[in-house]
Amino acid sequence: MQVEIVAGLTGLAGLAIGLTAGLAVRMSERAQRIEQAAQHRPVLPPGIASVLSVLRSSAVVIDAEDRVVRASPAARAFGVVSGDRLVVDELLAMARLVRRDGEIRETEVQVPPSRGRGRAEGRWFAVRVAPLGTHGLVLVLAEDLTEMRRTEAIRRDFVANVSHELKTPVGALSLLAETVAGAADDPEAVRRFTGRMQIEAVRLNNLVQDLMTLSRVQGDEPLPEPRPVALDDVVGEAVDRCRIKAEAKDIELVVGGRVGLRVRGDEELLVTALRNLIDNAVAYSPDNTRVVIATTQADADHVELTVTDQGIGIPDAELERIFERFYRVDPARSRRTGGTGLGLAIVKHVTTKHGGEVTVWSKEGSGSTFTLRLPLMRGDNPTTQPATAPRNHQGPVTDNAREATP
Repeated sequence: MQVEIVAGLTGLAGLAIGLTAGLAVRMSERAQRIEQAAQHRPVLPPGIASVLSVLRSSAVVIDAEDRVVRASPAARAFGVVSGDRLVVDELLAMARLVRRDGEIRETEVQVPPSRGRGRAEGRWFAVRVAPLGTHGLVLVLAEDLTEMRRTEAIRRDFVANVSHELKTPVGALSLLAETVAGAADDPEAVRRFTGRMQIEAVRLNNLVQDLMTLSRVQGDEPLPEPRPVALDDVVGEAVDRCRIKAEAKDIELVVGGRVGLRVRGDEELLVTALRNLIDNAVAYSPDNTRVVIATTQADADHVELTVTDQGIGIPDAELERIFERFYRVDPARSRRTGGTGLGLAIVKHVTTKHGGEVTVWSKEGSGSTFTLRLPLMRGDNPTTQPATAPRNHQGPVTDNAREATP
């Protein structure tokens, strides 16, 4: 019995020794293969690695077997490289042609977005592919053109929209001028047509003024000379500019909230932004209603200006686009009210220029509330004005607000 146990243990020991030896041999062979591969792997020419590390473009170097030798983080982030492979087929085909004939090639390609991230339409790159050394290495440089293409598209759309918007009043003025010339013997017709010409001239003037304001605020440059601005003055001036239009529709403009709040910025731009919101509220509200302008301190660092109306409201599907230039929820109604389609775009850019944001709450048939949230100027000690506006400004004007007096 003991002999059998000893024999069994001896067999197990021999099996273990055999397995250990086999594993050692395989590990040795694998190490040799890795060492051989490393010895045959192309080495970047001296100085190339340093140059590639400071390039702003995405850089990729591939070897004679199309394996990636070096890739910048941007190339991997943009989805040009995955693992040790160049995953854009067009770039890979260009690299093979360059390796074959040694000629430098340039093109523009669109790279699909990486799964779970990136833009829905992918990114555009200006690509330059060139041979690198004499060992089959190829350099691929890709410069991101996505933002430039987006800007060009916006510029083209803007020019097309401006042309269209200008064509309407200019064409109307031309037609009315011909009509007046043909009705010189009819004083009543002349008065009627010249009145229409004045309306179109005002519309044209408003469009030019809005374009000038938008060009001033839509860039990334900071405000040239920000100064302390009293929001009480901003609200008062904006309300005064809108009062005639409101009175024509028997719409009451109610001002309330906190007084003494100040921000740092450009008073005229802030007045323009608030006036645009009040103008919209009046234009899209029924007669004999109320528009409430409230100033509140949202927190220790921010102030909010809200404009609340009892108008027709905005469909949910349109809320994301109302701040686009020339976008109109109802183009026919907007032109009847004299709108240029630039008012809310100006509001957005002015607010951004002042380090703030603009938001909107709206419900069809119940009205809308636009909120300008701006950084509060430090060191102020605001006081509370007698309540003349609804405290909850995130919804339509309530019946309680109807009892308030301006």
